[in-house]
Amino acid sequence: MSTLEEAVIGKGAGRTTRNRIDEIIAGRFACREFSDTPVPRRTIEQILGVARFAPSGANIQPWHVYLLAGAAKERVSAALLEAHETSRDEHVSEYKYYASDLPAPYLKRRQEFGRLFYGSLGIIQTDADARSRQTAKNYAFFGAPVGLIVTIDRRLEVGSWLDLGMFVQNVMLAAAGRGLQSCPQETFAKYHRILRPLLSISAEQMVVCGISIGHAKDEAARGLMPRADVQEFCSFAGFDS
Repeated sequence: MSTLEEAVIGKGAGRTTRNRIDEIIAGRFACREFSDTPVPRRTIEQILGVARFAPSGANIQPWHVYLLAGAAKERVSAALLEAHETSRDEHVSEYKYYASDLPAPYLKRRQEFGRLFYGSLGIIQTDADARSRQTAKNYAFFGAPVGLIVTIDRRLEVGSWLDLGMFVQNVMLAAAGRGLQSCPQETFAKYHRILRPLLSISAEQMVVCGISIGHAKDEAARGLMPRADVQEFCSFAGFDS
């Protein structure tokens, strides 16, 4: 069985027929180093034109996207980098991404992420300065030519966040289908007070995340993070053995 097939259906499973959708899903990864190759506005419009068909309860379509490139992206990056360097402790997201006490198996997975990700960069756990420098790269969109800031109307409920998540996934898959890579970045939500005036974000909108999009400079990180096998998170009933 190929590496891709194992990624799609898990080790030890029977063979499956490869298809382009499987390849795009399994081949997507959080890219943290982009080349400076431009991405035309028309390509981004095509990506969003496809992504908008994400499932949405009662067709509410709760997403809003602020698109950045060129000088506009650089202005945002400069403001966020300055805040990260001078006042990061004064900023906090309007929503909580992680539980305060992660139970098993989630805590173990998060710890493994830190070990694999920072280990691949040669950053030891106790090196706070190096970790901060790595975090700062988020605010330059990891060098990507296009950055997205995604928001949701704060008056909506949790169900609309499900819709938003499917929309964000669609954006990343549509980008991958065009030979691009992406990185979803929750950390932008921390600096909503800076982003709001820069992008004219209304008071009703809550900053959820950013997305960097472009051509990967180095795809070595592809497949770095292991995923639980299907049997680990699924319970089957009523199927033939």
